Amino acid sequence: MHYWFDTEFIEDGKTIDLLSIGIMAEDGREFYAENSDANLSKASDWVKDNVIVHLWSRQQDKNSANAWLRDGGAGGLLSHSDIRTEVLRFCNPKSFGKPEFWAYYADYDWVVFCQLFGTMVDLPKGFPMYCRDIKQECDRLGNPKLP
Repeated sequence: MHYWFDTEFIEDGKTIDLLSIGIMAEDGREFYAENSDANLSKASDWVKDNVIVHLWSRQQDKNSANAWLRDGGAGGLLSHSDIRTEVLRFCNPKSFGKPEFWAYYADYDWVVFCQLFGTMVDLPKGFPMYCRDIKQECDRLGNPKLP
């Protein structure tokens, strides 16, 4: 099963703290969660101005800001450990087959994804220890423009 995902995070050059994760499965399922455990006070001004203000949990009208939930997606404002549990449920190899993960400029996204489970070697059985990068694939193909 192919999964495309993106994360938002706070990083200081030493640590990466998950703010949110969105995952789309090739079968149309959607998952979106925000980390209720994130320490927002550590965010840079850029993250405060360009990420935090747009998070679902910060919107007054949660229903209209919540297309993923209206479309039957799963997730919400969850603790870090609950996000881990729900990501495993959403991407479970026993239920959906071997996962293949893709992200755009994937390096930090993959690190923060792996940290949901501890270290990379703590990834669930059946998960690959790498993520495929959409940007690298575009470069390999001559950076084609999308239709």
